[in-house]
Amino acid sequence: MAIYTEVTFDAAAAFLAPLNIGVLTQLKPCSGGIENTNYFADTTQGRYVLTLFERLTHEQLPFYLHLMNHLAQRGIAVPKPQANADGDILMTLNGKPAAVVNRLRGDHHLAPDAADCAQLGSMLARMHLAGQDFAMQQPNLRGLGWWTQTVPVVLPFLTPSQAELITTELHLAKTVAASSAYAALPRGHIHADLFRDNVMFDGTELTGFFDFYFAGVDCLLFDVAVCLNDWCIDLTTGALVDERADALLTAYSAVRAFTTDEQRLLPTLMRNAALRFWLSRLWDVHLPRDASLLTAHDPTHFERVLRQRANPPRHPLKQVHHAKANA
Repeated sequence: MAIYTEVTFDAAAAFLAPLNIGVLTQLKPCSGGIENTNYFADTTQGRYVLTLFERLTHEQLPFYLHLMNHLAQRGIAVPKPQANADGDILMTLNGKPAAVVNRLRGDHHLAPDAADCAQLGSMLARMHLAGQDFAMQQPNLRGLGWWTQTVPVVLPFLTPSQAELITTELHLAKTVAASSAYAALPRGHIHADLFRDNVMFDGTELTGFFDFYFAGVDCLLFDVAVCLNDWCIDLTTGALVDERADALLTAYSAVRAFTTDEQRLLPTLMRNAALRFWLSRLWDVHLPRDASLLTAHDPTHFERVLRQRANPPRHPLKQVHHAKANA
């Protein structure tokens, strides 16, 4: 992940000491991601991730950390924040809010198959159910309000064709958000950024979700849409791969059934999700922050995905429900 705030070995060792997780033996900067400063921190007792938060505040962060604690207590495989003797899981390092979580075992499956997508769908549904009794509330900070603020900022950098697409999709998102069907969608705590590089596998076993720092309360269906747009597409064209999409949706609905309104609005939410990530990548490329190891993601990828979602060959849930009806 990006390194905005340098941390020395000695400073990290002193920071970890009160957490009673062993003596620091190795500190290595992470090179993926773009939001926070992250280091892999190995100790004599285990493997951990040290995060310094570059945008989120001390007031916002308890939501994310306690959500992870809550999910871990309910059997969802997520990183668990480490507490000091006073029970604090949010601290300060080099003037930044900071926390330490255990490091999940395994590697990313960057070329997932249908079996991977089925495991993802099942755990995502279980995560949504597990979050239903989490009391803390915080909106999705990269939701419609952020899209509305950000589109005018990135418009000067776009071609006429891109500008037409982005304004059309924002108008659609606002129109749908004002509808009664949207208001009826089940809501709860969502990850909101569950890409391939935020999930770990040990061999064929999914071992956990991580990087919850875009999480918030929103439509559960938005999480499903984000996953479909990343896990179930051809990376070259952005087109949906039916076998993977069907596997994810079938596994998810076996745990938490989709409502009628969710079935209707899934294609639109997939457009919304593609818009959200196209916007964030445009923002990162055209309004970058200085950071060591930072490599911004290519925004044209999600432009392609969005154009594919705007003209889908079929409804993603149609085949899933046809198969159930004939089972």
